[in-house]
Amino acid sequence: MKDRYIDLIDQSFYFPQEGFAIEEDNLVFNGVPLKYLIDKYGAPLKLTYLPKIGTQIERARSYFRQAFNDLNYTGEHRYCYVTKSCHFHFVMNEVLKYGVDLETSSEYDLDLVEALYREGKLDKTITIINNGFKTDRYCRRISELINQGFKNVIPVLDNVEELAKYEKYVDAETCKIGIRVATEEEPNFSFYTSRLGIRNSKVLHFYENALAKNKKFKLEMLHFFIDTGIKDSMYYWGELKKGVKLYCSLKKLCPSLKAINIGGGLPIRNSLSFEFDYEYMIREIVDLIKRECEQNGVSVPDIYTEFGQYTVGEAGAMIYSVLAKKQQNDAELWYMIDNSIMNSLPDTWGINQKFILLPINKWKNRYTRVNLGGLTCDNSDYYNSEDHQAQVYLPMIGNADEETLYIGFFHTGAYQDALSGYGGIKHCLIPSPKHILVYRNADGELVDTIYKDSQESSDMLRILGYDVDGKTDLNLIED
Repeated sequence: MKDRYIDLIDQSFYFPQEGFAIEEDNLVFNGVPLKYLIDKYGAPLKLTYLPKIGTQIERARSYFRQAFNDLNYTGEHRYCYVTKSCHFHFVMNEVLKYGVDLETSSEYDLDLVEALYREGKLDKTITIINNGFKTDRYCRRISELINQGFKNVIPVLDNVEELAKYEKYVDAETCKIGIRVATEEEPNFSFYTSRLGIRNSKVLHFYENALAKNKKFKLEMLHFFIDTGIKDSMYYWGELKKGVKLYCSLKKLCPSLKAINIGGGLPIRNSLSFEFDYEYMIREIVDLIKRECEQNGVSVPDIYTEFGQYTVGEAGAMIYSVLAKKQQNDAELWYMIDNSIMNSLPDTWGINQKFILLPINKWKNRYTRVNLGGLTCDNSDYYNSEDHQAQVYLPMIGNADEETLYIGFFHTGAYQDALSGYGGIKHCLIPSPKHILVYRNADGELVDTIYKDSQESSDMLRILGYDVDGKTDLNLIED
């Protein structure tokens, strides 16, 4: 009878598959023996496998390069890393090794840019796309970079009023700019049109009246962000086509316009059954842009892509141990883990984000259907694996099992740290797990090191104003 967990996986998916394999009944992630890390560092722990970042960058570039070659596309592809997806220095250091451009979303991202410049990690020739609704301070900070000689800073106008701020703050004779077009939202979304960008119908009028005769500004980029990311749907293709048609109309008026920024990212694998034809989708995008340009008699643009989650998401993992099992009723068996799911993986709670969930060990045990619960008192601290279906399949454990069951959530490397407030206050004051970095040395050998040790409750108490060992972040108010 095939009732072991490994039998379930073999019957359900192609396995092993990229990034995942079994060695001696234990899971290996990108060649990293996870049980070794657990034995060395304990659980729970957070893992970042740095080489995956470069793999993703080069893979996406190869898709575009192949499409350009097949279609005789004469433009250039520019890969932008979206800094908000993961701000860590070790991530930025890794992506910059591959000569990527950067995309910022707030004034505080520019602090990161300036720090990297001081360290010599980037120079003033790097392309920096500045997106988002911009405060006055954000506009001033962008202008300061331009005034300091950063040659390829491109503020993307979110509204028509923003232009006046660069007129005021930019001292340089010329300033490159882009225009963000407000796309329509998906039919099932709460709003009809994105809150960001300039209305499609207003773009040409804005250019003719505010930019055409203004020698200070050089319009180079048309940007549109399709919130679902790159997706093979009528909605995506419809919004993309509208954006390219607008580019063609604007190009006829504006010779300096030379780039389309298609915004939105490529999806990442969130299950072992994940299917997405990256090569097909990118070829179709390139083909659509080329055909529309040819039909309108304009030259094809350079294509900028903004890949954040795709760049760093598949590099991350969260590993927990199962503390106990609880049979709450005839149908609900709970596995309680040694941290909070909603604290460490907030997207599972906030937007029902799915990640690949697999056991680290016990693959030869019989499987059972369980619910995964975290340590907080919140009734939402569980893993909702599917819409209207919270249960997952994992190896069975005994009441006094000799070896602890360890489980991992994989491809968690984007957004979770910023949303959870890395190193800050946590729900129920449950500390963040230690963070392990894994990379390969010059000889290709795996190297693991602690980036940040487990958070202590005292770290949070100090932030909250408590006197911990005579140290506090606040001047305590005496009654």
